[in-house]
Amino acid sequence: MATSRRQRKQNTTLLLVLASAVLVVFILSKLTSPSAPTTATDSTLPAPAAFHEPAPEHVIQIQRETICQSVQPGDTITAILGHYFSPQEILVIARQSENVFPLSQLCAGHPYQIEVENESFVSFYYDINRDDQLIIRQEDGEFFIERQPIPYVVDVEQVGGVINSSLFGTVAQLGESSELAAELMNIFAWDIDFIRDIREGDYFTALVEKRYRDGNLAGYGDILAAEFNNQGQSFYAFHYTHGTDSGYYNQDGKSLRKAFLKAPLSYTRISSGYTKRRFHPVLNRWKPHLAIDYAAPTGTPIKAVADGTITQKSYDRNNGNKIRLRHPNDYETTYIHMVRFARGMKKGKRVKQGEVIGYVGSTGIATGPHLDFRVFHHGRPINPLKIKSEPAKPISKANRAEFDQLTVELMQQLTQAKQQLALLPDEETTGDEAKTTL
Repeated sequence: MATSRRQRKQNTTLLLVLASAVLVVFILSKLTSPSAPTTATDSTLPAPAAFHEPAPEHVIQIQRETICQSVQPGDTITAILGHYFSPQEILVIARQSENVFPLSQLCAGHPYQIEVENESFVSFYYDINRDDQLIIRQEDGEFFIERQPIPYVVDVEQVGGVINSSLFGTVAQLGESSELAAELMNIFAWDIDFIRDIREGDYFTALVEKRYRDGNLAGYGDILAAEFNNQGQSFYAFHYTHGTDSGYYNQDGKSLRKAFLKAPLSYTRISSGYTKRRFHPVLNRWKPHLAIDYAAPTGTPIKAVADGTITQKSYDRNNGNKIRLRHPNDYETTYIHMVRFARGMKKGKRVKQGEVIGYVGSTGIATGPHLDFRVFHHGRPINPLKIKSEPAKPISKANRAEFDQLTVELMQQLTQAKQQLALLPDEETTGDEAKTTL
């Protein structure tokens, strides 16, 4: 009996231990469960929004390109812009541009730029000349066309040198362009014959506008003032523009421009002078030569020596290609043996002094390339080298005070330039004034 009670007590103890173990296991399993129990109060709150990493937006890559080229011989606006526009659109552009700049006048060699964005046309820039450019833009399907000055950065610099053999050679030695030499020749062309009159030791000084574009030298602007000393005599030129006064004038306000240029071209030499008796090298007989023969390379530009009207444009077996001009005061000039005429030359056309009318050649009866140049007054031949030409209008009284003040300032700058470039004669300059040598 006692043994039976003891057995029951042990069984009860074992059951309690097992129940406790089960309870512990149950509690532990609840505590480690991933989903914790929620209370009634928690169940009424909204669940927190899930956070998602936003997808990156699609970025459009803008590709902009500038195409820089020059007009090629035979190019048209269709050839240049045909890749971007239909023939109908090209026609619209041409019509809109007609009153701004006719696109039929595109010149070979002139630079242009095309700006494109993602292979679509944005704008077209074309250099009409040294000063102006044509701009064609497209916005929202419409074309905008205008003519604007080329945006240069302009610096004024001193340029000067002593002539050793020729003006062109000296300018080249200074590292400057032949364009500058040509412009100096054009300014003083009425007073100096740059082939016959130039001597070694002559010198020049100039205040020159230099034009820069995109950081690069893009040519020259105006020559604001210049001195050319030829055989000991100084010739001055001052650029002035105000109202009706425009051009180059000397220190006294007289225009450098005269009725006739001293020569119609830049020539190598005078191969035959004006004479009433010359042995003709082709016809092998003596005859008058009432002309000046200027020897020059084939293709050298020939300029009208004065304003005039073309009265004859012809070809014959003796003279070859020939142009005859009529000028004021009953003067006439003829230009013979040209290889070809300049574009646009025709009978009745008015030409300006210095305008190119043709090019040196040897057409007709000629032994080599040269210009046969003749001058007539009242129908009679005269020696072209002995023409006395009157200057154009001087500075007007209204502008004279302003011009005189400008001239004084520019003359001082020229003197300073000569000192800095060591161009003044020894008696006019001291040792520390001549800081640079040429």
